[in-house]
Amino acid sequence: MLLKQIEYFIAVVDCRSFTEAAELCYISQSAISQQLKALENELGVQLIVREKRSFSLTLAGEYFYRHGKQIVEELEKIKKETIRRGENGELSLTIGYLKNYGAIELQQTLAEFSKIYPEVSLSVVVGTHEELYHYLINGEVDLLISDQRRAFHDNYYNYELILADCFVEISNQNPLSERKYLSVDDLKRQTCILITSKEQQSTEKEFYQNTFEFSNQFLYASSIEEGRLMVVSQRGFMPIEAIGTLPYVAKGIKRIPLFNKDKQIQRKYCAFWSKERTNYYIEEFADLLRKMLSQNI
Repeated sequence: MLLKQIEYFIAVVDCRSFTEAAELCYISQSAISQQLKALENELGVQLIVREKRSFSLTLAGEYFYRHGKQIVEELEKIKKETIRRGENGELSLTIGYLKNYGAIELQQTLAEFSKIYPEVSLSVVVGTHEELYHYLINGEVDLLISDQRRAFHDNYYNYELILADCFVEISNQNPLSERKYLSVDDLKRQTCILITSKEQQSTEKEFYQNTFEFSNQFLYASSIEEGRLMVVSQRGFMPIEAIGTLPYVAKGIKRIPLFNKDKQIQRKYCAFWSKERTNYYIEEFADLLRKMLSQNI
C-alpha cells in the first residue's frame, strides 16, 4: 500500500469528485481511478460504490477514510518536525505567562515535560497580557498562557485551558474580609492593586475599569509577591484569578470569591501559539498543561 494511494482516496472523498481530485493531485482521472482500484485489490475490500455520476463509501471505506486522514496528517507533522530539527539543530521551547499567574500547575507541567522530553531546552518569560501578546506576534515566545481579551485570530491556535474563578486578596484587618464573597459594588471605594509593568499601567487600569468596573483608585506592583506585601500593609485589595491551584495565602491576607450578582466571576484562559510555527512539542506542552489543570478542578 502506497501513501500516495491513501492521499488519492482522501482527495476523492473530500472533493466528492474523481475529476476534481485528479486536478488537485495533478494526475489524470484515469490514473487516480486505477490507483484506487489497486488499493481496493490490495485490501481485498470495496471502499467506494461507484454510480453513474456519483459514488458512496462502504463501511470499510468510511473507516479507511477517517483513519487514513489521521495518518496523513500525522505524517505531515512528522515531516515538518524532522525538517525543523534538521534546520535548527537545538530544540527549544519558550513559554510566556502572566505576571499574576500564581498557580502550581505550570511548574508541574514544566517539570513533567522536561522529564518526558529531556532533549528540549525550556525557558520562560513573564509579562502583562499586552507584553505577552507582542512577544507572541514578534516570535519571541513559542507559546503563551494568558486570559482571552481579544477575539480569537485565525492565524493562531487558541487552545482553551480553563475557566478561572476570580477572587480578591484583602487584608484581614479590612472589615470586608469577614464576608463570604465580595461583589464589585463592595469594592468600588477600595483601592485596587494591579500586577503590571510601568509601561502597561494605563492599559491594565483601563481593562479592570471596563471589565470589572473597579474604582479609579489604583496602585501597581511589579510582581505578585510585591502586591501581597501591599495587601498586608492595608494599601488595597488585589484581584486574583485561579488558573489552577492557588497557594495558601500568607498570614494577614484573606482570599475571597469575587461575585457578580449571585455568581462567581470567571475568566477564560488559553494557550496561544502561531499556526505557522506549530510543532509537536508545543502541542504536547499545551495538552499536558490542560490535563494538569483538569486533574485539580
